[in-house]
Formats: sequence, C-alpha cells, structure tokens
Amino acid sequence: MSDKRKKAAKAAKLAKDDMACNKPRKTPGHPTKSHVVKACKDGEEKIIRFGQQGVEGAGKNPTTEKDKARRKSYYARHNAQDAKPDIMSARYWSHRVKWMILSGMIIPELLHACLQVGTTLT
Repeated sequence: MSDKRKKAAKAAKLAKDDMACNKPRKTPGHPTKSHVVKACKDGEEKIIRFGQQGVEGAGKNPTTEKDKARRKSYYARHNAQDAKPDIMSARYWSHRVKWMILSGMIIPELLHACLQVGTTLT
C-alpha cells in the first residue's frame, strides 16, 4: 500500500469510543460513503457506513416523476418495505437519514445542520 493510501486510511478511521450511539453524521472526506453511525443495540456496537457520496434521497413525498422512480427503485433494491428493519443495518440508517427527509417536521436544512453538529432528530 502506498504512503498516500495509508495516510488516507488512517485519517478515515474513526474512534468508536469517541462516537455517540445512534447519531449519524456526514463523512465528506470518505471516498464512497456519505454518512457514518455507531449503531448500538443490546450492548453491541457497530460502525456502519451508508449512502452514496454526493447523492440525496427523494424524500417521503416525491413530487417529480424522476424522484418517484428513484424512490421506487431504492425500495426495490433494498427491500425497505419491512416494518421494522434492524437498527444494526445500513438499510435502516439509509432509509432514515437519506429517504425520510421530508417526513413530518424534518426538513433538509435542519437535517444537514443536525448531522454537521452531531445532534439527532427524534
């Protein structure tokens, strides 16, 4: 492995102890994944990276035909119709963070601000 790749890998490593449980945050420096979260359930901890870098979800109520098609395709690929996906899966976090943006009172600007600061939305 070249020195450049070693430095990038070292910079991309996350200290699991420093992360808060179940609080997703953006990873703009990661080459492929847009978000990371330390998922915690029943004493088990797991680092999960999810979401394609540079791509936003269509939200809960897509308005354009293109967004409706993207949403349908996402659900077909990820089998996200389950009522209770496991919190320890990337599918759960991708659905919650990238595809439920417009549900209820969550608006994109608020979501992005919370992810940058490291707070959660409940």
